[in-house]
Amino acid sequence: MTSSTVPSLRVGFVGLGAMGRPMAARLADVFPTKVYNRTTDVALSHQQQYGSVAVADLTDLGDVDVVCSCLPTDVEVAATAQALGPSLAPGTVWVDHTSGAPAGTRDVAAQLAERGVRYLDAPVSGGVDGADAGRLTVMVGGEAEDLEQVRAVLEAVAARIVHVGPIGAGMAVKAVNNAMLAASLWAAGEGLVTLTRAGVEASTALEVINGSSGRSFATEVLLPERALTRDFPLTFGLPLLAKDVGLAGSVTEEAGVDARVLRLVQELTEAAAEELGLDADHVELVRLLERAAGVELT
Repeated sequence: MTSSTVPSLRVGFVGLGAMGRPMAARLADVFPTKVYNRTTDVALSHQQQYGSVAVADLTDLGDVDVVCSCLPTDVEVAATAQALGPSLAPGTVWVDHTSGAPAGTRDVAAQLAERGVRYLDAPVSGGVDGADAGRLTVMVGGEAEDLEQVRAVLEAVAARIVHVGPIGAGMAVKAVNNAMLAASLWAAGEGLVTLTRAGVEASTALEVINGSSGRSFATEVLLPERALTRDFPLTFGLPLLAKDVGLAGSVTEEAGVDARVLRLVQELTEAAAEELGLDADHVELVRLLERAAGVELT
C-alpha cells in the first residue's frame, strides 16, 4: 500500500470508551473516519472535538473499507457484527481491538467470512496514555495479507504491530499478558507491604528493587506513580483486569496447561474486583493488601 493510497481508506470506529476515543481521534487525523457509539451524544462530542463524522446507526458504516471495534467483550462484538455485517461489502476488513475470548473471536470471524468480510483480532496494550500518543502495541491474529491491507490504519495508533498467529491468537496473548500484569501487581504489593511492616520505607525498597532482578512494570511505574502518591486515576478498571485474567484462565485450560499461579491470581483478582467495585482502578488492589497488613505504602 503506497502512501498516496492511504488517505483513500474509509474507516469506521465502533466504541468510544477510554481507549476507543483517543484511538478514533488518531485515525481521524489521517483517514476519513466515521464513529459510532451506543450513546449517540458521545459520538457527536467526538465529531466536534476531533473532526470525525458521527453516525447514529451502525448501518451508516456500511460504506467503509475498514471497521475498527473497541468494545467491552466479544459478546458485544458479535452483536455488532450481526447488525453491521450485512451492510458491509465483501473485502472489507474488520479490525477488532476488544479484549475478548479467542473462541468468541473465531465465531465472529466465521460469521463475517460468510459475507466476504475479513477479520483480524487486534487487542492493544499501552493504556490511555499510549492511545493518546499513538504509541500502543498491537498483537494481531489472522491472515498476514489482511494485516498488510490495514497496516497503515494500525500505524496511526500504534508504535509496535506484531503478527502473533491465526485468528484468536491476538486475544490469547492479550489475556495472558494481562494475567501476568496482575501477577506482578499482587507479588509487588505483597512484597512492599511486607517490607513496610519490617521497617523499610516503600520508596527505599523500590529504589533497590528497580535496580535489581525483582523489578517489573508494577514496581517501576504503577506502584511509584500511584500507590506511593495515593493517586489512583481510573485508567484501567479492576473489573476489566479481572475479566482478562479470567480469559487467560480459559486459554490455559484450552491449552491443557496446569497454570497454578495464574489460577490463584484469577481468584484473587476476581475477589478484589468484587470487593472494591466497578469504579476501582486495577492498581487499587494494593489497598486490600495494605488494609490486611495495617500499613500504607509511602
